[in-house]
Amino acid sequence: MKTQDNEPTEQHKSAWGHIISGLWRSPLGVLGVAITTISITLMIIGLIADLSGAALFENPYAGAATYLVLPGGMLFGLVLIPIAAYFRRRQWLQFGLDMEHLKLNLSDKKHRSVLIGILVLTVINVTILTVVGYEGYHFTDSPYFCGMVCHQVMEPEYTAYKRSAHSRIPCVDCHIGPGAQWFVRAKLSGLRQVAAVVTDSYSRPIPAPVHELRPARDTCEQCHWPEKFHGKKMKTFTHFSNDNQEEAQIQEIALHIGGHNPETDRFEGIHWHVSEDVEVSYLAVDRERTKIAKVRVKRPDGTEDEFVKNDIEAEEGEEHEWRVMDCIDCHNRPTHIYDMPEEVVDFGLVSKKINGEIPGIREDSLNVLTKEYLSREEAKENMVRDLTELLRQRDPNLPARFGDDIKRAGEYLVEAYLGNVWPETKVFWGTYKEHLGHQWADDGYGCWRCHDEEHENEDGETITQDCALCHDEPE
Repeated sequence: MKTQDNEPTEQHKSAWGHIISGLWRSPLGVLGVAITTISITLMIIGLIADLSGAALFENPYAGAATYLVLPGGMLFGLVLIPIAAYFRRRQWLQFGLDMEHLKLNLSDKKHRSVLIGILVLTVINVTILTVVGYEGYHFTDSPYFCGMVCHQVMEPEYTAYKRSAHSRIPCVDCHIGPGAQWFVRAKLSGLRQVAAVVTDSYSRPIPAPVHELRPARDTCEQCHWPEKFHGKKMKTFTHFSNDNQEEAQIQEIALHIGGHNPETDRFEGIHWHVSEDVEVSYLAVDRERTKIAKVRVKRPDGTEDEFVKNDIEAEEGEEHEWRVMDCIDCHNRPTHIYDMPEEVVDFGLVSKKINGEIPGIREDSLNVLTKEYLSREEAKENMVRDLTELLRQRDPNLPARFGDDIKRAGEYLVEAYLGNVWPETKVFWGTYKEHLGHQWADDGYGCWRCHDEEHENEDGETITQDCALCHDEPE
């Protein structure tokens, strides 16, 4: 039976014809087609905008939507379409309508056209997903993604990273390194972190991920070479005191960096700890690796020593593993380095951003920096005024005499505060401590974890605390 236009009636359409036309009458089918079309269109627009450097991608969530959300939407829509077709066919059978079996007849011109159309659309979809997936892979590995998508969570670490010596090195080069195995492990860990952010259950402050880091020989040593002989390196420390704000106290020391000395054919200095000739390992009984119960040294001649600190014991029920020492055991903050208040103020005096001629400004600057503001916004609004008020209490004439200098010093302090303190995530001065040197020795950090004259071997020898072992006065 045909209509006046010689077109088949609804009842005489093929099985494929019923399904395809029925999709437009199925809410689920329309939804699948709509989601797929909208996702593909927005993905293409976003991809073009990103590759062309459009200002849109200064917003990190635009990139997340383009490379993470929209591809998922596209796949979801593509899955909905065959599901809608399946339920549409079940409806026809449920109402007892006679339906042909689905079949593909390549000798039929219409079937060939449909097949070619499906293949073309498949190639287009796969191409789009491949390009977006490739760009998305690079996007999720970029420092911008790590620091900006989870903005509030990672802002402290991202801020410190951008001013570090490694600011040109992508985060993944150190946190993941080369190879598929660690890439997969990092992405799985990332999913847990995303879940913690979404549920607002992440730690405040974010703990340093030293336990999840890949061994430094697979990451740090891709660029740095401990065996390279560095000899001595000069380091200068500049300090002021509250009693003398204009004359700096300068201390210079020569660090014995060492390495493989080509003249003696021996490993020397601080880098001896990670040289290829010896293996230094230790047993820590706390997560921060500040309580070292045992230290073991294996030498090239096969001899071995174990130094034990008897007053450190592991808690019952907990197992602790020996760790072979590498770069991270000393350089535990190689990139995400935070300043301390005295360093900030002393640098301000050296650089003349703080005028040392203003009586009491060093002490008052420290008081302002270390004041407990409830938020960064509160600090930004009040620090200049607080500094001015403290100086006015010293001498009512100081704000009038040094008004511009006080304002400039206050603005410098605000900038330093905003680069180091985030009350919302519980990141304050000294939250993240370093193992380099002796700055945090009182808290168990630094060289003296092992070099304390208290780790002793069977012969009564101890790990020395002799200062000259690592540094001396410059010649």
